[in-house]
Amino acid sequence: MLKSMTGFSKSEITENGIKLSVELRSINNRFLEINTRLPRNISHKELEIKDIIKKYISRGSVSLYANIEYDGAVQPFFINEKNAETVYKSLVSLRKKLKMKGEVELNNLLQFSSFFTQKDNDSDGLQEFKLLEKCLNNALKELDKMRAKEGNQILKDFNNRLKQITSLLDKIESLSLNRIPEEREKLRRKVALLFESDEIDENRIQMEIAFLANRLDISEECVRLRSHIKFFKENLKNNQQVGQKLTFLIQEMNREVNTIGSKADDADISQLVVSFKEELERIREQLQNIE
Repeated sequence: MLKSMTGFSKSEITENGIKLSVELRSINNRFLEINTRLPRNISHKELEIKDIIKKYISRGSVSLYANIEYDGAVQPFFINEKNAETVYKSLVSLRKKLKMKGEVELNNLLQFSSFFTQKDNDSDGLQEFKLLEKCLNNALKELDKMRAKEGNQILKDFNNRLKQITSLLDKIESLSLNRIPEEREKLRRKVALLFESDEIDENRIQMEIAFLANRLDISEECVRLRSHIKFFKENLKNNQQVGQKLTFLIQEMNREVNTIGSKADDADISQLVVSFKEELERIREQLQNIE
């Protein structure tokens, strides 16, 4: 099954007062590249999160954005007592230095709470990570569906273009077979004109014709092209990732059709070769988006 490398999905889960949301985006890339933006309390789970993504995706650039929101009743709240004590002593010292009346109270201390409190941070983020696993798997499944749907559209396009290039190859072979007798007769006439008053060496003519036939023969290139087309079709049915393999086959097909173009001293064949290469280029462009 072909899969596109581009897609977008998002998922959201709320449990026990914790709302976790995930957004996934994937675009073309030669290899697999995963970028993450995670809340601080689960950032240490990045490698595990990337391993989950790798179960679904093997090629492309993937961006993951995860966000956590808490309601007031369950929001983690941590007080660093050592820092709080330092702030308190600093306020007491400042009060004495400025000869201010009154005592340093809790309300005064809380005005500087940013120095000794920390939100969005529990001991190991285990609860949040479990939620993220659920949410991420849901998002990955949706992303996979989108990529498979687009891949199916590309598959239809490939099959149509493969039919087109097979038809072009049939025409090229037909024209090529008809050319040999024509070129043989042209050579005979040229040689006859050169030796009008002399006896024509039939053996020499046959040698020249054989050389010409060999130079014009494109049967091997056509056989290899048909083999590449067949192998391409077989790989389209493969359930594994085939993007790179198909790209290599297109390169090989281009090489063979270029050889045909260089051998063909014929305007009709040259035009067919141009059309063949145009179809291959369109397939190559589509392959840039295949996993």
